[in-house]
Amino acid sequence: MNREKRYEIFRRFRENDSDPTSELDYGSNFELLISVLLSAQATDVSVNKATAKLYPVANTPEKILALGEDGLKGYIKTIGLFNTKAKNTLATCRILIEQHDSQVPEDRTALEALPGVGRKTANVILNTAFGHPTIAVDTHIFRVSNRTGIAPGKDVLAVEKKLLKLVPDDFKLGAHHWLILHGRYTCIARKPRCGSCTIEDLCDYKDKTEV
Repeated sequence: MNREKRYEIFRRFRENDSDPTSELDYGSNFELLISVLLSAQATDVSVNKATAKLYPVANTPEKILALGEDGLKGYIKTIGLFNTKAKNTLATCRILIEQHDSQVPEDRTALEALPGVGRKTANVILNTAFGHPTIAVDTHIFRVSNRTGIAPGKDVLAVEKKLLKLVPDDFKLGAHHWLILHGRYTCIARKPRCGSCTIEDLCDYKDKTEV
């Protein structure tokens, strides 16, 4: 995979989707943070169904904290690991109120200090909420980066570092969303849909399918 191929890959991604964004439903940076926290090992669809009922009732740190653990669980019990996520969400709300004037901080260290927020979640918030050229590597992006040859690496941090180094600057802001959507709908895990892929001719994957 050379620089010219990578540039063309992301040029095509941008041509097909000029303004990529999260598939999570949110109306504020705080709602985005909570949705991303809830989405760990869960689908965006399941999170959106839960937050569609939660956010009209409680969409600020104070309001969610006021629900209490049992009250919050009532809204998110359909999401995997909801017990742990309820505790982390309430603890995060408390920290936001006490340390950040109820605002989501635009700072990696402060974000990663929030319960349930790791490097991947922090990268999503910095990119989607604040427009930083960060790339959060999840299972989809890890697979696409390795399978296509865009940025192969043994673990998620290695892939993230390679992507930040190799993705052309023109495309860094949208790269996270383009790659995750490509992995979610085209370069899927079991059988990639190579025949309907816009970058099939540029991809290094040897066992291409006709789908």
